[in-house]
Amino acid sequence: MNKYKKLVSDTIVFAIGSFGAKFLSFFLVRLYTGVMTEAEYGKADLIYQTINIIYPLITLAFADAVIRFGLDRGYSKTKVFSSALFVTMIGCGVFALCSPALNTIPEFFGYTFFIYAACMFSSLRQITACFIRSRNMVKLFALDGILATLTTVIFNVIFLVGLDMGVRGYVLSIICSDILSVLFLSAVGSTYKYINFRGIASTLRDMIKYSLPLVPTYILWWITSASDRWFVIGLVGETQNGIYSAAYKIPTLLLMFTTLFFQAWQMSVIENKDDKELTDYFSKIWGAYSSLLLTGACGLILICKPLTNILVDTNGKDFGLSYRYCAILIIAMVFQCACQFLTSIYNVKKRSVNACITALAAAVSNIILNIILIPHFGPTGAAIATAVSYIICFGARLIDSRRYIHFKPYIGRLFVNAILASGAAVICYLEVKNGVIFMLVITVTAVIINFRAVSDTAKKVLHS
Repeated sequence: MNKYKKLVSDTIVFAIGSFGAKFLSFFLVRLYTGVMTEAEYGKADLIYQTINIIYPLITLAFADAVIRFGLDRGYSKTKVFSSALFVTMIGCGVFALCSPALNTIPEFFGYTFFIYAACMFSSLRQITACFIRSRNMVKLFALDGILATLTTVIFNVIFLVGLDMGVRGYVLSIICSDILSVLFLSAVGSTYKYINFRGIASTLRDMIKYSLPLVPTYILWWITSASDRWFVIGLVGETQNGIYSAAYKIPTLLLMFTTLFFQAWQMSVIENKDDKELTDYFSKIWGAYSSLLLTGACGLILICKPLTNILVDTNGKDFGLSYRYCAILIIAMVFQCACQFLTSIYNVKKRSVNACITALAAAVSNIILNIILIPHFGPTGAAIATAVSYIICFGARLIDSRRYIHFKPYIGRLFVNAILASGAAVICYLEVKNGVIFMLVITVTAVIINFRAVSDTAKKVLHS
């Protein structure tokens, strides 16, 4: 199958499997904000973000290595999966010894067991799911996403509504869903047939060499994307953090859609890594991707205020104020998604150290700006710090990554799009009179500017 058509086909399959779960988690915010206070929701979100940084650390980011080496025909899939399981088991054992230290953190006191269990089963699920993808079993991966959606709904209703377990119920629903997912993928995908720890030393060494630089990268990326919650808690309190955490949900719509594409894109570029037309391939996809991304951002900013009123429970609570930070975070998410796209170049060229160095630029700037801005501007300062940090990282990656694949960046169009989206964000944040009209004009302008870039790529797919 032509690489363009295969990319579209795989994206659709991933969308079918993942969209329901991601879309559902988006609308579950209404449930979470309805049964939890601002402070409780802030704590639940903080624990979730912490789980997301711990499990890549205890697995040495081997989920990425499973994709990269599992798709490489030069490596045995049995040795790839067994190496990943070996590292995961060692990592979970070490974390079991260290996890009691979590009780020394006030926000985590009493939640240590839940955090450990969530990290362990999330690690196993990620390794197993990535191995399924590396075997090109995308339909099974998609089916697992659908089932995960159903189990998430069921466990949320049981633990949050039925048993009123609050934050513990929130984390427990993650644990139970991941357990069922691991069992399902293992049974249907017959992953147990690929477990054999003999002779894995060489593959294990290569995978560690690739993934080890990704460990600090994950830490630095977490600093940029999630440490602002800690700064907000420390500088302006848990209630403000709860409101700020709610503001993140609408911007993650962009990340939700781009992740569906990135799962297919990551496989596509690795499978075509020796293609002489790889530069042209990158240029065309980047042109359409960046255009859709920034046009979508303008449209999302246009509707973020009414969407906030729909998604969060504002009855007697301050969650409704979250839209003020939402527009700025949408800009941040645009550049996070752009950085994610450029990561694929580092993946295909095995330049994980470069990903770490560019992430360092974002993390350092994020910490400095958080310290400077949050005491004066509260959550607004945190949102600005996050946006600027991602912009810095994107600039660094755009310059650096083109040394390996010299694709066309479309700087002029990118700059105009960024100005349009930023203008819409400012109008939304300041609540400019007749701002909806101005934002609508900006969105229509963005559609006109970017229409050709998207349509040209679409024609390439249809006629190739």
